[in-house]
Amino acid sequence: MRFDAAVLRSYEDPFAVEEVILNGGPGDGEVLVRVAGCGMCRTDLAVRRSAGRSPLPAVLGHEGAGVVVETGGADTGLRPGDHVVLSFDSCGHCRSCLGAAPAYCDDFAALNLFGGRAENAARFTAAAGGALAPRWFGQSSFAAYAMVPARNAVRVDPSLPLELLGPLGCGFLTGAGAVLNSFGAGPCDTVVVLGAGAVGLAAVMAATAAGAVVVAVDRHPERLALAEKFGAAALHAASGDLPGRIRHLTDGGARFALDTTGSAPLINDALRSLRPGGHLGLVARLHTELPLETGTLDRGRMLSHICEGDAVPALMIPRLTGLWQAGQFPFDQLIRTYPLIDINEAEADCEAGRVVKPVLIP
Repeated sequence: MRFDAAVLRSYEDPFAVEEVILNGGPGDGEVLVRVAGCGMCRTDLAVRRSAGRSPLPAVLGHEGAGVVVETGGADTGLRPGDHVVLSFDSCGHCRSCLGAAPAYCDDFAALNLFGGRAENAARFTAAAGGALAPRWFGQSSFAAYAMVPARNAVRVDPSLPLELLGPLGCGFLTGAGAVLNSFGAGPCDTVVVLGAGAVGLAAVMAATAAGAVVVAVDRHPERLALAEKFGAAALHAASGDLPGRIRHLTDGGARFALDTTGSAPLINDALRSLRPGGHLGLVARLHTELPLETGTLDRGRMLSHICEGDAVPALMIPRLTGLWQAGQFPFDQLIRTYPLIDINEAEADCEAGRVVKPVLIP
């Protein structure tokens, strides 16, 4: 079948919306999905800075949502017409997957970033000629259609606004999952969120829904205003004595902190803002050494990296849609939609901070 997709052909060039060809129908355990909308995530854009490690040309996009068109085999658990949110791929049989930790799958990098599944890898081609890289995160959903392992597809209530749900499969899942799963935050807990982008604001909303006291830190006043709207106290990242201000707002120190920035100074500030036994989680990938200041990890403070919000997507996505239906997780207020043909405008707006979460509509 032939359909339009946004193809990235080099690390420097803009996306090109062009016709691509999918040769063959769904294999065993796969489903073909007509994409209703796909979020643009920082991980998609980071391909440009991957130093050649991500294969190109490729169709990116890994926050897809859509309608199942066709299924392969009898064991997908899905039927044509089902509404689904697409999340990251995982093997399903390694120790981590069997232990309900698919984000730490032994094959996570291979399946999602650097090659995808070996079966049927070369059937995705450009209509103008030439093979495209294997599916990105098992999806490649900057496109009108996506062929995905049924394992990454989570059925959702058909009354939900399907075109907006894709970011629940990665960005919003990561922020909310860090708070609800990794931290297990609840009433009377204190949570500091550093960086009020899509992941950070999802964390703010989840922490507020959990009944925690929330402090958001960012350098953009408009992002801080959003955090306040969602129930957080706001602090500018350049505030003097940031750890002291956080300790004041959290009655002596935060129990949890989530860093979405990858900034070493802010990470050290976050550690200093924790109460004894506090936990700082990092979700951003660090590209340089992380020097820790003396005393930041004493008195039982803990530092860990959190991948995909420690979430099982089939459990977490319905939890988040339920919170949205209850008015407690208004993620739709972070979204601006763009037609797929305007993908380069969406990228520019995302990089400039003019939009929190772009969603592309094929």
